[in-house]
Amino acid sequence: MPLTEDQKDEIRRLLEKEVAKLERSIQISGKSAKPVRLDQQSVGRLSRMDALQNQGMAQRLQARDRERLTRLLEALDRLDDGELGVCANCGEEIAYGRLEVFPETEVCGGCG
Repeated sequence: MPLTEDQKDEIRRLLEKEVAKLERSIQISGKSAKPVRLDQQSVGRLSRMDALQNQGMAQRLQARDRERLTRLLEALDRLDDGELGVCANCGEEIAYGRLEVFPETEVCGGCG
């Protein structure tokens, strides 16, 4: 059964909420992902290692968030084009419950 207009509106709200959340996360993690200044006079070796490790984690988080943001924006495009809710693999409808949990999904439960 195709998505109703109310379901489409709800999915749009979910997608837009997640987009806003990820944009904030990317902005915040961007500050932590900046290059670490290795001033050996002011910090010890362990502090420098911690700073580099934290920077690496922030960069990975930011990359993961950017990937998901791209998928969410693509889902909004599919929603606008009337294609959201149709499996990219088999062409069957994607269950509304699945879209509520993974609004950016492109595949149905059977294919995913």
